[in-house]
Amino acid sequence: MALEFTDANFEELVLKSDKPVIVDFWAEWCGPCRMVGPIVSQLGDEYNGKAVAGKLNVDSNPGITSKYGIRNIPTILFFKAGEQMDKQVGAVPKQVLEAKLQKLL
Repeated sequence: MALEFTDANFEELVLKSDKPVIVDFWAEWCGPCRMVGPIVSQLGDEYNGKAVAGKLNVDSNPGITSKYGIRNIPTILFFKAGEQMDKQVGAVPKQVLEAKLQKLL
């Protein structure tokens, strides 16, 4: 299951996490986001206990969206130990995201 990240909880759930974190920047009106969202949720389920996966709605959370310079969605950021380690812009197959996650484990 994917967590819901917000401007308010981002530091606690993402930057202070002791596990790698996948953050899916998305919006309700974004068609490609609807393709990527379920993949992020699947990865969250499959890597439960090893990694954290969640979504951040860009319309509701302008602070974090701006801080990380998100201009296109979906954008997926990969964090480890509070640092952004990787980035994927646009809809891609599950194996692309999984390969990026594997590098952080």
